[in-house]
Amino acid sequence: MLRTGTSAGAPAGTLDWTLWDIAVPSPSCRLPGISMAGFRPRVPALADIAMIAHPSVTLLFDLSDGADLAHDAGGRYGRGSVAVGLLPGDFRASGQVGEVLQIRLEPVVAAALFGAQTDLSGEAVSLQEVWGRDAAQAEDRLRATGSWDERFTAARDLLLRRLAEPTGLARLGTRPPVDQEVAHAWRRTCGSRGRVRVAGLADEVGWSRKRLSARFRSQLGITPKRAARLVRFDHAAHLLAAGRTAVGVATESGYVDQPHLHREVREFTGLTPAAVAAAPWLAIDDIAWPASPPPAPNPHRPRTRDEPRPSAHQP
Repeated sequence: MLRTGTSAGAPAGTLDWTLWDIAVPSPSCRLPGISMAGFRPRVPALADIAMIAHPSVTLLFDLSDGADLAHDAGGRYGRGSVAVGLLPGDFRASGQVGEVLQIRLEPVVAAALFGAQTDLSGEAVSLQEVWGRDAAQAEDRLRATGSWDERFTAARDLLLRRLAEPTGLARLGTRPPVDQEVAHAWRRTCGSRGRVRVAGLADEVGWSRKRLSARFRSQLGITPKRAARLVRFDHAAHLLAAGRTAVGVATESGYVDQPHLHREVREFTGLTPAAVAAAPWLAIDDIAWPASPPPAPNPHRPRTRDEPRPSAHQP
């Protein structure tokens, strides 16, 4: 499904989204915990855009004829397809941009794809560094498609195949990359828009706070407290982009006051709330990401303290 530009005209910055076609997959092509969007300029386009921190691991597939997409993550430069972590800091993408496929991965899914030992919490690295030689093969397959519908289908199949592959850990019979308790804590954090306490999460899953924090950090690359701050910031950033005042956003998002919001925005982006409100990366979120994907299934979700135990007569 193709959508074009924005109704509000060109946002601040050097990227005019009204000159871009944006494609999103049909519902039948969507996967739990994974979102995809395609970007194609209708005329040759030069881009210089800063990425705003988001509670997902982002894959940017550069599908131009050459590796034209340049990226700078805090002075670490690269070209071509890139994997961007949860806390990318000062990340910018620039250059003569052609077709780009962007995939957002729930961190639990990202750990299953790349292994929990791959720390993508605060880095932007070439896709080949985390995906190995399969990255180039994936790019070739995606470039060979004739339409965005075919491309989304190919991307879905590539992801499903990688998720189904037995990793070295699985072959050794050890636990999966992410504990069910950690997955539950992440989804509760997102569901509460970051307004949940670590002690409450630990109580829900029956762990100590120290154990939850250690497992969460080792498996998702971020502490549960910082994850909550990131999710809360993301909610606030979208309210700012929607034109809400900083005072109102601070109250609705659970910040103590407006200066607290300013400090959090500055820490996550290096920008002011006004600059975040005008960020091109956020200007097309309602077009590229029209609805949040369903969470990945979690059949072994821990029972919360207040949840009744199953009856002996239940299957």
